[in-house]
Amino acid sequence: MITINIINAFTDAGEGGNPAGVVYPADEFPNEVKQRIAAKVGLSETAFISKSQSAEFKLDFFTPNKQIAHCGHATIATFSYLSQQGIVKGPKSSKETIDGNRDIYLKGEVAYMQQLAPKYFPLPHKSISEQDVLDSLRLQKTDLLEGHKPMPVNTGNSFMMIPVKDEATLKSINPDLNAIHQISEALDLIGYYPFTLETQVRGRDAATRMFAPYYSIPEEAATGMAAGPLACYLFDHLNIKKETMILEQGRLMPTPSPSEILVELKLENGKISSLLAGGRAKVTRSIEIELD
Repeated sequence: MITINIINAFTDAGEGGNPAGVVYPADEFPNEVKQRIAAKVGLSETAFISKSQSAEFKLDFFTPNKQIAHCGHATIATFSYLSQQGIVKGPKSSKETIDGNRDIYLKGEVAYMQQLAPKYFPLPHKSISEQDVLDSLRLQKTDLLEGHKPMPVNTGNSFMMIPVKDEATLKSINPDLNAIHQISEALDLIGYYPFTLETQVRGRDAATRMFAPYYSIPEEAATGMAAGPLACYLFDHLNIKKETMILEQGRLMPTPSPSEILVELKLENGKISSLLAGGRAKVTRSIEIELD
């Protein structure tokens, strides 16, 4: 039997958040077994913690159907768990991934992961147009935030940022998951991150949703690797010149699971050089599975 801890990351006032599976230790499992475990767990991502020669821990992330380089909420879940178990004792740690190493910071109850400086890919890109993106969300150009367009952004993984004009529009999105799957595959995206600057909670900078059918995730409640690109987009393209931003996700899902994601931008000469995205996490339960 294999024990998997289920940990909700990016909880909002101790509730909601996005559940991730965490397997520790996982040194004995080859990748094909990790993939089978992740498929059985059935959550958007499961993290496997192993020994590392170049960082404090090696993390492998698997969705139900494939491995991915980074996962925000599973990283926050992992290091919150390691901290709560007393395995990580200091304010700083690190993870080795298939895409290099990243620093992790622990500030009280909040775990933060490092992301890279943003890269922007204006549309049209690789034959994908703005209209293709709008059609895949069943939106019109008039649904967008005036003067702004969808754009893929990468701070370690690529996500499509889609600025919509208000919360009602964001809530009403009825995605064409097959079309999003095809566009995500063509542009090497994890998924779509539509957002609005209109939020119901005072002090928050944007409300978001996330669709990633290419990775067998119809919609998820919190996406730390997408929150980083969004904060960069807000800073660079919407002229929101704040070094610390608070984003919410999950509240507008058909079955709400509100999440709070904190982003701290690091600037050099007024330009984003890196960032930290983080939040709180809570262990909810553990399950045991048996592989066939």
